Amino acid sequence: MNTKTVCVVGLGYIGLPTAALLASNGYHVVGVDLNAHAVDTINQGRIHIVEPDLDAFVRSAVAAQRLTAFTTPQAGDIYMICVPTPFHEDEAIPRPNIDYVLAATRSIAPFVKADDLVILESTSPVGTTDAMAEVLAQAGVDVASIHMAYCPERVLPGKIMTELVENDRVVGGLTPAATEAVAAFYRTFVHGEVLETDARTAEMCKLTENSFRDVNIAFANELSMICEKERIDVWSLIRLANRHPRVNILQPGAGVGGHCIAVDPWFIVSRNPERARLIRSAREVNNGKTDWVIERIKIAAADASARLGRKPRVACLGLAFKPDIDDLRESPAMHVAQTLASAGYDVVAVEPNIELHDTLVLAPLDDALRSADVLAVLVKHRQFLEGSTKRALTEAGALDFCGALV
Repeated sequence: MNTKTVCVVGLGYIGLPTAALLASNGYHVVGVDLNAHAVDTINQGRIHIVEPDLDAFVRSAVAAQRLTAFTTPQAGDIYMICVPTPFHEDEAIPRPNIDYVLAATRSIAPFVKADDLVILESTSPVGTTDAMAEVLAQAGVDVASIHMAYCPERVLPGKIMTELVENDRVVGGLTPAATEAVAAFYRTFVHGEVLETDARTAEMCKLTENSFRDVNIAFANELSMICEKERIDVWSLIRLANRHPRVNILQPGAGVGGHCIAVDPWFIVSRNPERARLIRSAREVNNGKTDWVIERIKIAAADASARLGRKPRVACLGLAFKPDIDDLRESPAMHVAQTLASAGYDVVAVEPNIELHDTLVLAPLDDALRSADVLAVLVKHRQFLEGSTKRALTEAGALDFCGALV
């Protein structure tokens, strides 16, 4: 049984699974989130996000009184910061915003004592862990007496509870002693290898992993737009090209979403605008693919309007940023639907993983199939892949932007 108390700040898509996993490994966990509804939900043993198996972990942890959520920081021995790191969108090159990280750091400062571990898991630009140390020092914490490190999450939504345990982790401390202490902590619940480095390298490693994905997806998305002009089936092309033993082209989509891949490359570009030319181009290609999708739907809607003599209804199938989750962050599908609705189109959205949306009209899949004049498949949700649905979409001439009908 672990006797340490872990304070997890931020109970979202990473913080809550991490808190529940730690509780299941015998730690006493106090979770912190500003969202009072999320805190109340968790303390009832329920979850406010969609993630397979998470509900069972949280229910068990709360029942065993090993996980309790609060709206303010609590004392602990280990502090893990898992808060959002968005970017400033109103700038020519989006610049990372680490205000939430620094605010979370200030909030735990009154509790941090000698020998405590302070860990940042939020995806952050290089130098953020150093900035946290400065904030703690300014608050009167003896930074030399604690162990600070960066350890980025590297999990896939939909498989978080498995990958938190099985995936290798990278731990980078501000000192060798911090690296060793924090790595030892992760080894108590991670079955994958825990790799040790320094904080700046660990920060850059996370950004590099997601930028690699973004660049390769950009190649597939750019290829899909070229193939449309050349009247070539991109899905067939990629399948054939990937038979080469050293070729592995990814799948195109409506763009790139999520808090990681759609955001993290800008963290590199903003600090290295003259050198990160390929990384920036990939971001622009993937954002441009979403605009391209919107234009293709508008063309189909214009054709339908001319044929029907009335305003057509457009059904956007899928809003999440990837299949079979409820996460709408930076979702290209969401951008497509909202842009069309704002432009005056009659838009209905089908998103099986959420019940309500503030601005979009949601409809069951069957209703959308019956009422829509233009069908656009934006996310490869499993509900759209079922035999009868797939046939109905194909027969209706649905626009397939994610390979669901291949």
